[in-house]
Amino acid sequence: MPDAPVPVPSARRFRPPVHGAAAATGGPIPAPAPPPAPAPPAEPPRGGLLRGLVRAVRPQQWSKNVLVLAVPLAAGRIADADVLGPTLLAFVLFCLASGAVYLVNDVIDVEEDRRHPRKRSRPIAAGVVPRWLALALAVALAALALAGGLLLTRPALAWVIGAYVVLQLGYCLGLKNQPVLDLAVVASGFLLRGVAGGVAAGLQLSQWFLLVASFGSLFMVAGKRYSELVVVGDSARTRRTLEEYSASYLRFVWSLSAGVACTAYSLWAFEMGESRTGVPWAALSIAPFVLGILRYAVDVDQGTAGAPEEIVLHDRVLLVLGLAWAGAVGVGVVGG
Repeated sequence: MPDAPVPVPSARRFRPPVHGAAAATGGPIPAPAPPPAPAPPAEPPRGGLLRGLVRAVRPQQWSKNVLVLAVPLAAGRIADADVLGPTLLAFVLFCLASGAVYLVNDVIDVEEDRRHPRKRSRPIAAGVVPRWLALALAVALAALALAGGLLLTRPALAWVIGAYVVLQLGYCLGLKNQPVLDLAVVASGFLLRGVAGGVAAGLQLSQWFLLVASFGSLFMVAGKRYSELVVVGDSARTRRTLEEYSASYLRFVWSLSAGVACTAYSLWAFEMGESRTGVPWAALSIAPFVLGILRYAVDVDQGTAGAPEEIVLHDRVLLVLGLAWAGAVGVGVVGG
């Protein structure tokens, strides 16, 4: 007789041995959790060396230098030829000086930038621009800015640009790792831009302007740090002071700064109204100014104010409030 076929166990009847908690419940062993997805690769740098140099000086950040127009605008003298020319020159010189600072900062922070999900695509961190070339260009831009301020306008502008470069280099070399001092130094960059416009045009600086510019700058910087803390956190090791700040402390700083800026601006507006007759445009400008602060605070609270210039340009409501404020101030200053 032929041998009987050997029965083969069906797949349905076969079960792998189970142990531990799975054996107690009679269920299968749970599959291990999949490993976390790797971070998305950085955006590859585009263009060659020349394009990389242009990107390294961050021309998109030059919108901050528009602050040099603040004092001539507030004084109602921006249309004067002897004021507009030096003011525009101060704008160009601050673009050169700030570009030099950005180059030095990226050279010093190259290793930290390479660990950052967005900054690692910067030209120096990505290896498109050699560090020695970035430093050479930074020296040339800073020297050109100082020489232009000394020879082409009032010498006092060269002192303002020099103070800006020294403070920002101090920030790059170590002050950025000192809590509170890092906020003050970054805020001073905004303040010195505003001072440069008045100095270049030979206009007197109002005490109210200095207060609004100082605390308004501190408000924006504290909001930027708060957004970085919320979005990036200190786990990325991209900014040491984030390990020292808490969300509640940064909230306190930008709340205090906003309060002082709004108070100082209101006092300036009421003072302007006393010297003019008719519609109190300066006092009316308080409303869009305060609403603009509150609108920007919404972006800060949501952690989306990491790049203030992007928020200002892309928030349509904030743009409308800014235009309403500028219109009220312009009519009050020029028309009054």
